[in-house]
Amino acid sequence: MPQDFVHSPAVQALLDRASGVGQPAGDPRLQHIVRDLVEATMAVIARYDVNESEFWQAVRFFQDGVGEFGLIVPGIGLEHFLDLYMDAKDAEAGRTGGTPRTIEGPLYVAGAPIVEGNVDLSTDPDDTDTLYMSGTITGTDGKPVKGALLHVWHANSQGWYSHFDPTGTQTPFNNRRRIRIGDDGRYAFHSKMPNGYSVPPGGATDRLMQALGRHGNRPAHVHFFIEAPGYRTLTTQINFGDDPFAADDFAFGTREGLLPTPNRQGDAAYIAFDFVLQRAEGESDEQFSARTRASAEAG
Repeated sequence: MPQDFVHSPAVQALLDRASGVGQPAGDPRLQHIVRDLVEATMAVIARYDVNESEFWQAVRFFQDGVGEFGLIVPGIGLEHFLDLYMDAKDAEAGRTGGTPRTIEGPLYVAGAPIVEGNVDLSTDPDDTDTLYMSGTITGTDGKPVKGALLHVWHANSQGWYSHFDPTGTQTPFNNRRRIRIGDDGRYAFHSKMPNGYSVPPGGATDRLMQALGRHGNRPAHVHFFIEAPGYRTLTTQINFGDDPFAADDFAFGTREGLLPTPNRQGDAAYIAFDFVLQRAEGESDEQFSARTRASAEAG
């Protein structure tokens, strides 16, 4: 079937009707987005001669894998694409400087305890080394950011996150804190060393990665949100530079400037890392994205 079949009058009329284009009760922008998405899907079907069985197998894959959309989206590069797109928009607008953004991932939990000082993130015992991380939070002018709140979360030595651990052994908010930063902009925390992990074996993401000839592994890493009055909220993470998957993260979270190598000394490892925030240009810059996130109450 020729690919230009999608551009036939019958299919184009179908697209207009299905997307509601021209209907006064609808949202015009949404109508055109839906139309373009459906047309692109139709074009793929025609280009690769996708048959009916293959189409419904794909639908079933997404239905069965709905619980792993938070892994599938970064795994196929869409979450990293959003970072690249926002970077390009910043560059076009002349907004430069600051710590690079990178993917959030699906495992943040709102409601972590708010603490101050040199913080211990790990509530639970863990037979592994201790990670010590410290640095500053400044603006692009080099001055300390006042009133910052640093959200930190990471996995344990088995690669499991609290609230998502199938073993059920972690206490709530283990390796999760919100750290209130002083006027000097300095932060420090320590915790049990996180490990990298793979997507759930046999799950939707794993099956897709295998079908693509890829793996589903992430390097050891630590996630951060940083929010402060008058500054853009930053979503980022560091990957450990000495992890074997640091240069081959299935989720494309590794970015230049976000790859420190821990200074390992005996049963401890040290990372010095400074965060730089851009000034907000409006209220929306200080907000988090509208992504759906898990939440819990701190005990």
